[in-house]
Amino acid sequence: MLAATCHCKAVHIEVDAPPAAFNACQCSICRRYGALWAYYRPDEVRIAGETEFYCWGDRTLEFHRCRQCGCVTHWAPTDRTETRMAVNGRLFDPADVATVPVRGSPGPA
Repeated sequence: MLAATCHCKAVHIEVDAPPAAFNACQCSICRRYGALWAYYRPDEVRIAGETEFYCWGDRTLEFHRCRQCGCVTHWAPTDRTETRMAVNGRLFDPADVATVPVRGSPGPA
């Protein structure tokens, strides 16, 4: 099992295994969040704690954050029949995911 928490630890996320890779998405919102997305099926992710979410654009994704400390925790599709969601990999203990490769990283500034 792999566990993730927001800064204040009000939100806990558990998955059974690390992802094959993280995605450093460079869309207009993800690059501002600085998240490294780990993709899972919704039934593979267990989330405890209160979050609130933000939708924008075509409103197909809910970007969830902790209601207390504001850390972005995950995104979930607004269409609950979709089979993919993402957990913010930066919330995992760095030692637990040190060997997970990162895809989509921006080049040097």
